Amino acid sequence: MNQMQNRSLSFLFQIGGLILAVLFVTIILVLVDAKPLDAFRLIWEGATGNSTRVASVFVVWVPLLLVTCGLLATFTAGLWNIGIEGQITVGAIFTTGVMRLFLGSSVSPVIVIILSMLAGMLGGAIWAALAGLLKTFGGVNEIFGGLGLNFIATALNIGLIFGAWSRPGIASMSGTEPFPEQFWLPTFQGFRISLWSIGFAIIGLVIIYFLLQGTHFGLRLKAVGKGIKSAFRMGIPTWQHMMLSFVICGLFAGLAGAIQVTGVYHRLIPSISSGYGFMGLMIAMLINFQAIWLAPIALFFAALNIGGIQLPIVMKLDSALTGVLQGSLVLFVLLMQGVKQRFAEKK
Repeated sequence: MNQMQNRSLSFLFQIGGLILAVLFVTIILVLVDAKPLDAFRLIWEGATGNSTRVASVFVVWVPLLLVTCGLLATFTAGLWNIGIEGQITVGAIFTTGVMRLFLGSSVSPVIVIILSMLAGMLGGAIWAALAGLLKTFGGVNEIFGGLGLNFIATALNIGLIFGAWSRPGIASMSGTEPFPEQFWLPTFQGFRISLWSIGFAIIGLVIIYFLLQGTHFGLRLKAVGKGIKSAFRMGIPTWQHMMLSFVICGLFAGLAGAIQVTGVYHRLIPSISSGYGFMGLMIAMLINFQAIWLAPIALFFAALNIGGIQLPIVMKLDSALTGVLQGSLVLFVLLMQGVKQRFAEKK
């Protein structure tokens, strides 16, 4: 089978996975006495109905793109960085902490924003490095270590919001006291999306693409992911590359958390990670760890996330239905990839 035939076959099987996912969700909608076509139309209109909704899609797209960029580094090294949610959260905590240090100071807001975002990246990297240390030196599987660190990060976040950083005279689920407007990333008038955050996301995508596809480091990282023992015998410092992949992922996750604070909510809130880490895991699996497909697939998932808000409002359905669609899409595409592999072997 030549390369062109292999690509065509892969595309057909991916389309088959998409069709199966839509059929699966359609069956669920029928079972709950909902009209599938109306539900899909509402999701589409909820994501594209007006400029505000489109802008909201890009608000979700930016952190999704960043966290998945980071996850591509750990996936390439053969690591399941489930702790990505905690890394986003700790990045947001570090960002908030630095911003609070400069409240009422005469330091330029631009410098404060830069320092706070760098602090967010540092926080994410530190939290990711902890998962890496547990994996490489403690023998703790990164899945279990990451989940444990997620719980700790969430508890720390809640503790700060209701404790040391609580709003004056009140501890509120709405989060900490909002920061002054001069500490916000500049946004388009009337919208929550910032051109700067979009720029960071695109730059991050370009960096991770060339890092994994066009550098000696990326080649070594792939070797570690394909077989750690073989890579070690080839003279590749395996644990160092694993640690670096965690740190790279943490930097991206921390930046996503920093943007959530500086560009979206302008404060620290309990659900600051918004589940983007877990959604990024699904996207990374769906694109088969190929960065070239990341931007459009992340945009599709962001549109589903925003469009699904209309389901409980209009049809009284749980908005989690879009999560079912996202998850089933990944499941059936991966399933069809396995079928395709079996088919190719028989050929």
